[in-house]
Amino acid sequence: MNISRFGSEVITMVIYKCAKCPNAFEVVFKAPCTPKCCGEDMVIVEPKTDDFKNEKHVPYIEKQDGGFLVKVGKETPHPMVEDHYIVYIQICADGIMMRKYLKPGDAPEAFFKTDAKEVRAWEYCNKHGLWKSNQ
Repeated sequence: MNISRFGSEVITMVIYKCAKCPNAFEVVFKAPCTPKCCGEDMVIVEPKTDDFKNEKHVPYIEKQDGGFLVKVGKETPHPMVEDHYIVYIQICADGIMMRKYLKPGDAPEAFFKTDAKEVRAWEYCNKHGLWKSNQ
């Protein structure tokens, strides 16, 4: 379960992934049951982190005029081809979630208009799962 704090506010994001197929589900409200897919319990996806200098999946956040640009792959952009691409980039800006969905051929980046003081970013890769910024 992915938990972030913004002051006294707690943001929880739960994503389940099937072990057999590419299905992934985001939970809006966590109940005590576990969803099933392909006849088996799904597993909770924990976000991975690393230094953006070492790993192209880590969202890199740049403050710009009028908001924040989030790139996946600071120096070398993440691939955006049919079998390997970023599904979405998401930020939590002072407790407000914003998300941009991407598709193959798009640039692996998203600009979010906000004057937020505190921003966290996540991205979901169709092959390598959920990644969280460590900035």
